[in-house]
Amino acid sequence: MKSHPRSWLLILLITASQAAFSSEKNAVAAITALENQWAEGAKTGDAAAVAPMLAETFVTTDVSGHSYNKRELLANLKGGKWEYNGISDVKVSVYGNTAIATGAWAGKGVDGDGTRIDRHERWTDTWVKNKNGRWQCVASHASEVK
Repeated sequence: MKSHPRSWLLILLITASQAAFSSEKNAVAAITALENQWAEGAKTGDAAAVAPMLAETFVTTDVSGHSYNKRELLANLKGGKWEYNGISDVKVSVYGNTAIATGAWAGKGVDGDGTRIDRHERWTDTWVKNKNGRWQCVASHASEVK
């Protein structure tokens, strides 16, 4: 029995589709794990655990509109004292080697720079898979939930 050329094309398309879905699923799991590790590092003031997750060109904008680079963000993580500090509702969308993660954060305590905090935020992080195959956050933004 002779197979039809379209049959092979269909098989190739299905295989490629399954591989892409699997890759996307792996990326979603990886980014979600990184977001949770970042949140834990922020809660415990472990800047060394967070540092490898951030690209050297990382920039973040906080709820007051101030922008910080990687060094400034990591310095601010140290010394915080929290009654509670955690993330929830993490969702990740993958676009090739880029991923957008969104979620919620709630915290009450004193930030690393001495600022008293008691608020809820929504955040958006942009992740890029670098040439070594490692995901790093390149940008972050937070908005206060009133």
